[in-house]
Amino acid sequence: MLTIAACSSRAPEPEPGNVVNRATVENTAEGDVVPADSTPAPINGAPGTPGGLPDDRTPLEEPSGPIDPRSAEGAGQVVQRYGGLLEQRKFAEARLLWGDGGRSSGLTEAQFVDAYDKYASIHSEVGKPTDMEGAAGSSYITVPFRLYGTLKSGGEFNMVGPLTLRRVNDVPGSTEEQRRWHIEKSGLKPRP
Repeated sequence: MLTIAACSSRAPEPEPGNVVNRATVENTAEGDVVPADSTPAPINGAPGTPGGLPDDRTPLEEPSGPIDPRSAEGAGQVVQRYGGLLEQRKFAEARLLWGDGGRSSGLTEAQFVDAYDKYASIHSEVGKPTDMEGAAGSSYITVPFRLYGTLKSGGEFNMVGPLTLRRVNDVPGSTEEQRRWHIEKSGLKPRP
């Protein structure tokens, strides 16, 4: 599994179901990492329950070597990085994981930062990527994703939905940047 370098030197243990990674960073002055066992109880967040990721109990196979960045696991790593950056409040950097230098998010950098700045703490969970699909020289993959935590106003939030990632296949004329996985669209919706 991916280790988010800014969060920990060791990846957290996967949770039951299809959760690949659950990195946790609280909004502290120093950006300290909070150990997984001190994470606040998720809001209705168990896999397969309202507010949680899909419950796919098929075990994830550990890769025997480095993960191919063009694979489904490579797309999952992009989503893990995205969640980690949001948790660390590195919103402008997270936006860059969207296609077209962040413009595919539909928000300017300032709008993107403002959209996430209302959260006091952000936690993420990443589910098992779907099978890759292809169309018109590109590959697409969907990754279940969950964001939850607290609002600066004091309430809690919980959003679950798929992130769709896209990469241009290795076709003549494509750039290295185009051949990397980027977030193409988000289906995050508030959940009970």
